[in-house]
This record gives sequence, C-alpha cells and structure tokens, in this order.
Amino acid sequence: MPPQTPGRNEPCHCGSGKKYKQCCIDKDAQAASAARAQAAADAPAEAPDSPAPEAARAARPTTHQPWKTQTSRGFVPRNRTPRKVGGS
Repeated sequence: MPPQTPGRNEPCHCGSGKKYKQCCIDKDAQAASAARAQAAADAPAEAPDSPAPEAARAARPTTHQPWKTQTSRGFVPRNRTPRKVGGS
C-alpha cells in the first residue's frame, strides 16, 4: 500500500506547519513522476512480433432505405425554396 499523502488543505507531513499545497506538494509530485518514469524504463519493452491491428472504422451496413444512404442524419434534406412564390 502506498504511503498516505495528506489532502491539499491539511497540514504538511514535513512538520513545517504550512498547508500541504503550499509546502511539499510540488516536491512530492516530482518524486512521483520520477518514480513512474523509472518504472516505465525498467519495464520490459514488448517486441512487436506481429503488427498491432489498427482500429479501422467498420463499413456502414447496406440498406434499402435511400434516405439513410445519402445523409448521416437519417432524413431527406428539404429544398430551401419558399412555399409561395410571387405576390397576391
């Protein structure tokens, strides 16, 4: 179990009397980052024996509904002419 770190507004664990966020949070974050980098460097690198399958988009299923093949929104687009043209 990892050591318990105090909350941001709790007193710092070093005993300075300051809040943790104003005292040691940056030092602890840098130490944790260095530990993660060291663990990543020590981890055995996976040799790619076979190429990784790329996540390709699946082809859209064929449909006999023409309004679904033309648009992605699922309806037939209307033309933009007004209903009544002319005056009277």
